[in-house]
Amino acid sequence: MTDVITLGWRERLALPSLGVTVLKAKLDTGARTSSLHVEWLEVDERADGAWLRFQARTTRKGGLSEPCEAKATGRRNVTDSGGHRTTRWFIETEIELAGRRFTAEVNLTDRRHMLFPLLLGRTALYGRFLVDPALSYSQTPRRVVRDHP
Repeated sequence: MTDVITLGWRERLALPSLGVTVLKAKLDTGARTSSLHVEWLEVDERADGAWLRFQARTTRKGGLSEPCEAKATGRRNVTDSGGHRTTRWFIETEIELAGRRFTAEVNLTDRRHMLFPLLLGRTALYGRFLVDPALSYSQTPRRVVRDHP
């Protein structure tokens, strides 16, 4: 395992495989899964499984990504912080954060009433990062190193 990096409770990151170059994210060790806000979502059933077409919100007010497409890894129930249970689509996507690039599973949902378009949960953080709640936007852009599982 490589050295673990300490991050703040909120950071800027990229989702290169979705064409998103910068996105503000809340790092939440209390959430198991990661969630990305999408404006709309279409499902295309193909011979190799379900493919999802969607548009991500890149800023709280305004910014939208180009339409994205990713193969679904599944559809599962997720319980939010208020105890509400919903069924969400999941994808795997690359995340670039603190000079590292890794793949993580992310669910697609409506986060329009949240401050951050992406919630990065503990499954994506585990073994890679520590979160110090006293820090905020602690990282500056740097050379990217790909994590190997």
